Formats: sequence, C-alpha cells, structure tokens
Amino acid sequence: MKKTQWFDFRNFLPKPSLSSSIKPRPFKAYSFVPFSPVAMLDPTILTVGGIVLGIAFIEQVLNRWGAMDLAGQFEKVMRFILPVTFYGALLYFFATFMF
Repeated sequence: MKKTQWFDFRNFLPKPSLSSSIKPRPFKAYSFVPFSPVAMLDPTILTVGGIVLGIAFIEQVLNRWGAMDLAGQFEKVMRFILPVTFYGALLYFFATFMF
C-alpha cells in the first residue's frame, strides 16, 4: 500500500508574486466632446442647403407673381427633393464626422 501524502493548505497554494505577470491591454476610448454644432458648417452641406433654399425662394417668388401652375410644379418637385436632401445630408454628416 502506498502511503498518503499530506499537504498543508498554505504550502499547497502558490505564493503571490510581487510583480504582476499580466500586462494591461490597451483600449480605445471614444469621446463625444468634439461633437459641436459648428461641425455642421461643412461646405458640402451648406452648398446643398443653399441650393434647396434657393429653389424654395424661387417657388415663393413665382407664387407672388401669380404663376401658380409653375409654382405648383416646383412644389411637386420639392416634395421629393426636400426629404431626400435632408436624409442624404444627415447620412453624409454622420459618415464623414470623426467621433
């Protein structure tokens, strides 16, 4: 028969080392600090917005001059252009804005 060997619990566990063998992993931190309304002053967004506002202004001028049929055509076009332009500019802003 083999003799059973006894271990003291404190001697069984490894002794803690003074220096850690695990190196901390680098991590990326994101900040929303640079998010500012000034970032909306992108030349592309301003140009597209200016074009849309110019078309709306032309529509109002045609309406005041009494060219209702031509203003109605502008209105039909603007019903499609305005939402597409807005969502396109919003998508462009978030695609090119660096967080």
